[in-house]
Amino acid sequence: MNEESMIEKIVSYIDEHIEEDLPLDQIAKELNYSKFYMARTFADQTGCTIYKYIQGQRLTQAARKLVETRKPIVEIAYEARYNSQQAFTLAFGRYYQCTPQAYRRKGVFYPKQNSITNYIYMIGGMMAA
Repeated sequence: MNEESMIEKIVSYIDEHIEEDLPLDQIAKELNYSKFYMARTFADQTGCTIYKYIQGQRLTQAARKLVETRKPIVEIAYEARYNSQQAFTLAFGRYYQCTPQAYRRKGVFYPKQNSITNYIYMIGGMMAA
C-alpha cells in the first residue's frame, strides 16, 4: 500500500469518527497499522501529527457551528471533545486568534484547516505530471 492511500484511509476514518474519542491505538487497530508507523508516516507526509489534525478538524467544525447555529458555546465545546468551556476557549483562541464569542459575532465561517486529502491529491498530481 502506498503512503498516500494510507493517509487517505486515516483521514477518512478520522472524519467519520470525529465526534468520538480517537486515541492513536484505536485508529491503528481499526485500520490494521502499527501505531508508530502510522503516526510517523502521517507526520512525514502531511507535516502535522495525527493529534494536531484531529484537533484542527474539531476546532474547524466548532467554528462552523458557532456561525451556523445558536448552540451554547459550552455545548459546542463538549461536542468538540473538550472537558470544559475554558479549555475550549483557550484552544480556540490559539487556533483562531479570537474567542469563540468574538468569532460568533463576526458571523463568517472560514476554515483554518482544509482536508489533508486535498493536499495529498495536489502533491500526487504534481509529482505525477
